[in-house]
Amino acid sequence: MPAGRIKDHWGEQRLFEMRALVAGTLMVLLTFTLLGRLFLLQVVHHEYYADLSQGNRVRTEPIPAARGLILDRNSEVIAGNQPAYQLELVPEEVPDLRGTLKALVALELIRAEDVDELMRTIKSRRTFDSVPIRLRMSDEDVARFAVRRFEFPGLDIKTRQTRFYPSAGLAVHALGYVGAISETDLERIDRAAYAGTTLIGKLGVESAYEPQLHGTNGFRELLVNAQGRSVERQGAFIPNLRTKAPASGDDVLLSIDLKVQRVAETALAGHRGAVVALDPNTGDVIALVSLPGFDPNMFGRGITAAEYSVLRDDVDKPLLNRAMRGTYPPGSTVKPVIALAALTYHMVDPEQRKYCAGSFHLPGSAHMFREYHNEHHGYVDLDDAIVRSCDVYFYGLANTIGVDRISTFMAPFGFGKPTGIDISGERPGLLPSRAWKAKAFTRAADQMWFPGETVNFGIGQGYLNVTPLQLAHYAGIMATRGKVWKPRLIAGLRDPQTGEIHRLPPVSGGDVTGVTPEDWARVVHGMIGVTTHGTAAAIGAKAPYPFAGKTGTAQVFTVAQNDRYNAKKLDERLRDHSWFIAFAPADAPRIAVAVIQENGGAGASAAAPIARKVLDAYLLGPDGKLKPAEAATQTFHDQPAPRAPEKIAQPLAPEATTQVPAPGTTTQPSAPDSTAQPPAVPPAEKPASTAVPPVPQVRSTSARQKQAA
Repeated sequence: MPAGRIKDHWGEQRLFEMRALVAGTLMVLLTFTLLGRLFLLQVVHHEYYADLSQGNRVRTEPIPAARGLILDRNSEVIAGNQPAYQLELVPEEVPDLRGTLKALVALELIRAEDVDELMRTIKSRRTFDSVPIRLRMSDEDVARFAVRRFEFPGLDIKTRQTRFYPSAGLAVHALGYVGAISETDLERIDRAAYAGTTLIGKLGVESAYEPQLHGTNGFRELLVNAQGRSVERQGAFIPNLRTKAPASGDDVLLSIDLKVQRVAETALAGHRGAVVALDPNTGDVIALVSLPGFDPNMFGRGITAAEYSVLRDDVDKPLLNRAMRGTYPPGSTVKPVIALAALTYHMVDPEQRKYCAGSFHLPGSAHMFREYHNEHHGYVDLDDAIVRSCDVYFYGLANTIGVDRISTFMAPFGFGKPTGIDISGERPGLLPSRAWKAKAFTRAADQMWFPGETVNFGIGQGYLNVTPLQLAHYAGIMATRGKVWKPRLIAGLRDPQTGEIHRLPPVSGGDVTGVTPEDWARVVHGMIGVTTHGTAAAIGAKAPYPFAGKTGTAQVFTVAQNDRYNAKKLDERLRDHSWFIAFAPADAPRIAVAVIQENGGAGASAAAPIARKVLDAYLLGPDGKLKPAEAATQTFHDQPAPRAPEKIAQPLAPEATTQVPAPGTTTQPSAPDSTAQPPAVPPAEKPASTAVPPVPQVRSTSARQKQAA
């Protein structure tokens, strides 16, 4: 019998007990873990998971805030809100997005050409966001969709507020407009803050003050069934639904006076051009006109591609803000600042009379710089030259001063740089100089500055370009004898709940220093003479207040040396631009204005009458008399011109007077709305001297106040 193996019962029992102990311990641990987890879920995190459970049948819907109003200085509403039906779509609830959009096209609720754009917009939004696909629906549209509602899961009609401009295109280039939120907008905004919002500011005040106008959205909780439809209750479950009211955006108070704005737009109606009126004592914009314009309501309701193409391709450029972005040669409107430069540099005897025979020649040159319309003024002094706008006098004056001195002197008056107005889109214009030209051109022959270019500079032609806003700003500085204020459209913000108004302080740009009171008085006296017995005497006649002004005619078409300008033979768009600047009352200015009528001809006949209507609308009461609060205590009508300084320094050497531009051209103005450089002057000339004496500068009068954004 083979030897057997003895079984170890005690060893097996110990192994079994050990395994049982381990298994029991694991079971106890797992049991306590389960109980602990249940305690954590049911007790500690009860509210959290209850909210998640609630979310399966409770939907949070944003309540868009009402957009703030925009009002003029007299509290007249320029931009408001009105209710509208919108068709909105929740992407995650739509099984076939493209098929759904095509079905809406078949119902004539959206346009076929908009489908691709809508697809991009929807895909750029979060899947649970409600995306508007039709901003404004008529009652017929609502009824047509309602009867087919069951065919469109994820779509519904919402009642929203939409932007409304009661005066249509009035002041549109200052206001801007609102439009549908685009993919580009989504990249820069807080999506949560704009949930349920369909419109956003695109240009002008609407864009610059978007954060203040937008407000803060609210929300409400809705009980929904398995199909996502709102219900009052589900069985015995009655949820505690929360609601948070939205906070409306602030109302924006503009400095614009709609009465003056209407008068200006009516006066300029039918023409291309711009009108800008400022309060020279604060920089407040009283009127900002650019015509032709457009109706911003088109963008609020959703502009069609065809409608936008009409605006974009219109030869008259209604979308262009001419007041801030149109650039033009200023013509003779710069003669007062040229005269002021000559007086400040002591380079002119203001009482010395010079003869105007209708043309000007640089020494040693046969090139002829002609008087406007070949006029002959005879003997004129500085005052007469401003009053009668004598080109020949200022040709010589500019040549004596020199381009760099002129450019340096004009810079503190706002030329060649943005004025700093509180909305975006302003262009800086162009203030030429010898250094500028050396950088602007690549060919060495084109980089030299020639005396003939300085001569053109003296009458506001050539490379010099300005915007109407810049010219109104310059007129305001002349009005205040050197006080500089940044133009602004926004005067304050109003809390819609409390009615409390937060007024924004005007922003000082400092003072123009270095000009004597006598020189200011002399030049302003000449500008007053323009409206009493000078080029604008016709529109100054019988004015119940004294005002100063300056006409300007900016050449667009280059006239050959031996030809005569004849507007009747030219295409309308090649005729001269008409300018006029003014401020009133002359002794206590409250308004400064600049008017340009494109291709309008002489400044006295086209732009000046428009400016007079604007001045009257702002300064006169219903009785046709000057408003008492703005009445001047003293007039300049009968005051004699200031006496000349006893000592006049010897004029500095004029710029080199070698050969001038080749025959065949007279001026080189830039086309309106263009910053492209004019054609280069033929390189036959030699560069002029470069010495520049000290010049008046802008001096800050106090710590600048930072305007609220």
